[in-house]
Amino acid sequence: MKDDMIKKDYNTNLKMGSLFDGIGVFPLSASRYGISPTWASEIEKAPVSITKRHFPHMLHLGDITKIDGGKIPPVHIITFGSPCQNLSNIGKREGLTGSQSSLFYHAIRIIEEMRCATNGTYPVIAVWENVM
Repeated sequence: MKDDMIKKDYNTNLKMGSLFDGIGVFPLSASRYGISPTWASEIEKAPVSITKRHFPHMLHLGDITKIDGGKIPPVHIITFGSPCQNLSNIGKREGLTGSQSSLFYHAIRIIEEMRCATNGTYPVIAVWENVM
């Protein structure tokens, strides 16, 4: 009985979404552990083309400022590495109020919208990556 429960848990299909996707490093890493990349948000054409080649069935949502988290497919995990220009030790250090790094708040908004639309069920995990 216990072995069946472990197998069932192992075979659970976790889904993830990637904001500020870049070349799809989070989806690539996740897919190697059985997590299904469901959608991504990125505006730069070259990185999107790389991600589309690796994940042809993944939905591409485009500009993060135009996404409604309550209207996109819910996922267990949302990853994001928002722009770092205003956070970096070598930059002006404007912090999250800086013009590029303030996009961080759109990721938080999308997470909140998804949680509201799913009665707090999704996402279960949010992972933010950034510089020192």
